[in-house]
Amino acid sequence: MRKSLFSIVSLLIIASMLLAGCTPATTAAPAATAAPAEATQAPAASTEKTILNVWSFTNEINTMAIAFEAIHPEVDVVYTMIPMTNGEYQTKLKAVIGTADTPDVIALEAAFVKEYVEADFLADLADLLPAAQAAQTYQFVIDVGTDNGVTKAFAYQATPGAVFYRRSLATEYFGTDDPAEIQAMMSDLDGFIEMAATIKEKSGGDTYMVASSGDFQNPFFANRAQPWVVDGALVVDPMVEEYINIAKLFRDNGYEAQAQQWQEGWFAGMNDSLVDADGNAKQVFCYFLPTWGLPYVLAPNSKSADGAHDTGGDWGVVTGPLPYQWGGTWLGAMAESPNLELAKEFIRFATLDEQNLTNWATGVYTNAYLAAIDPNVAPDQAQAAGDFVSSKVVVNKIVASFDNSELSAFLAGQNSYAGFAEAAPSVNAKLMTGSDDAIQRALNDPINQYLNGEISMDDLWSIWKDALRTEFPDLVIK
Repeated sequence: MRKSLFSIVSLLIIASMLLAGCTPATTAAPAATAAPAEATQAPAASTEKTILNVWSFTNEINTMAIAFEAIHPEVDVVYTMIPMTNGEYQTKLKAVIGTADTPDVIALEAAFVKEYVEADFLADLADLLPAAQAAQTYQFVIDVGTDNGVTKAFAYQATPGAVFYRRSLATEYFGTDDPAEIQAMMSDLDGFIEMAATIKEKSGGDTYMVASSGDFQNPFFANRAQPWVVDGALVVDPMVEEYINIAKLFRDNGYEAQAQQWQEGWFAGMNDSLVDADGNAKQVFCYFLPTWGLPYVLAPNSKSADGAHDTGGDWGVVTGPLPYQWGGTWLGAMAESPNLELAKEFIRFATLDEQNLTNWATGVYTNAYLAAIDPNVAPDQAQAAGDFVSSKVVVNKIVASFDNSELSAFLAGQNSYAGFAEAAPSVNAKLMTGSDDAIQRALNDPINQYLNGEISMDDLWSIWKDALRTEFPDLVIK
């Protein structure tokens, strides 16, 4: 993800990610939806070089492709980018599997990575596990790319989540903006709810704890004891029920602004330009966002379009009441690739190579750097500093370099990289399965109807389960 690209298509891009179940980046990294629906492919490489076909839904991995060519001059990486909007990327990818057009390496977003890892067309990447061990790749990153003991994908990012809060509002309502004290207040769900009540009372309802109850869905789902499906049967973990109950509490008590995620009101809360239906100014205390949420969501939207509002430097970050993970991009090699060993080497370089990950995280890959390798590189191709990488070895070496960074200044001197380094080992992604995305998307509309008072709780479960019976006819649903 890059800030320059984000500023052009931020809302549309990350919305497509959330609809895909990622819930930025994306994100993880977001797709460049400004590109045409057809794949954008580099010119044909010289026949004297080995061609490695890499497909992705964003242009960011192309930065690594160029860096890879610098140390492998005998290779031409043909990079094809297909946006994720309306599912084009997955549609096109599934259409070429088993054909002569199958790529060698594919990017897999968090929303659908398990679906592909659980299938049989990705190569076993066990050869890369020693490199992962040497890099001290975070365990949850490996768990996501593994199925039945076979590792088929690795990620260059780790995306633990956090809670970003407004320092000035913290001082006003709690008498301190110190991250340690704020974290102590919201170290569990009871504390988080108590803070919401205090903010409403002291602000007279003009400040909300969160912009949307959907903001804290990921933490609840990440802390389930059981996955959605166990032995072929649907499981509704108590944490799912608790999420719905707390979301209803926030809605009924006016603790949330009822702004839809990734829409105008949600972003307006980040820069103090939020107003209600009558034009009255409103504020939002905090946002649940992962590693990429700081440089690609919060910071770019901290200043209103007219320049009248700017909250930069008024933010702090804490781990929040529940550990969670949100987004990320994994790379897998197609088992039928004619260049399988080269595909594995590309994945090793992109996700496990210490120098590459250091360069990626610290802003070495500027456009000038890439242009020195490939004079035809696009003028906006680059990687800014700040992405949180998957190697604990690299993180430990570079974390201090963010003490006086631009992102640190945005957080009033706080080093968010250090905070994420502390949170990452606690993330558990073992519950992720290939059916998660569809199951959770089917739940969204019934939850919203319930929160709006349009249907009962019983209706919520009935509507959701009926949708799942259609989507998963073999799933046992009680």
